[in-house]
Amino acid sequence: MENTQGTRKFLIATHGTLAGGVKSSLDIITGAMDNVFLIEAYVDENKSLEDEIKTVLEQVGDNDELIVFSDILGGSVTNQVLQYALQANVHVVSGFNLPLVIEIVLADADTPAEEVIAEAIENAKQQMVYVNKLLTSQNQEEEND
Repeated sequence: MENTQGTRKFLIATHGTLAGGVKSSLDIITGAMDNVFLIEAYVDENKSLEDEIKTVLEQVGDNDELIVFSDILGGSVTNQVLQYALQANVHVVSGFNLPLVIEIVLADADTPAEEVIAEAIENAKQQMVYVNKLLTSQNQEEEND
């Protein structure tokens, strides 16, 4: 689906304040963006998750796309998002990391969301590295040279 008329918007939805931390890091790296929404579930007992999702969805027009980043596949936040937001213009990515969010947020809005998400997931997997093992391997290679 080519996004030529609407806006690509983003929702970071997590248990607790993880979403706020990710948004803070994102703002430092990419600059503040007004098309990124947050849901920090279960932090304020006066806010229902369902109401927060509905509030975000009200800000997504028919021609807009919404890419949702949720923390845990099968978790209550993801399940609630799917219940309210699984429409043709909504894409849900669960189990995200910061490199994935950055790549998707900075992607060309004319590239189909499905393509952007698939490539970003593959690239994000490369960012998860046991660095101690990597350093040990590099040191062993240097010793063998």
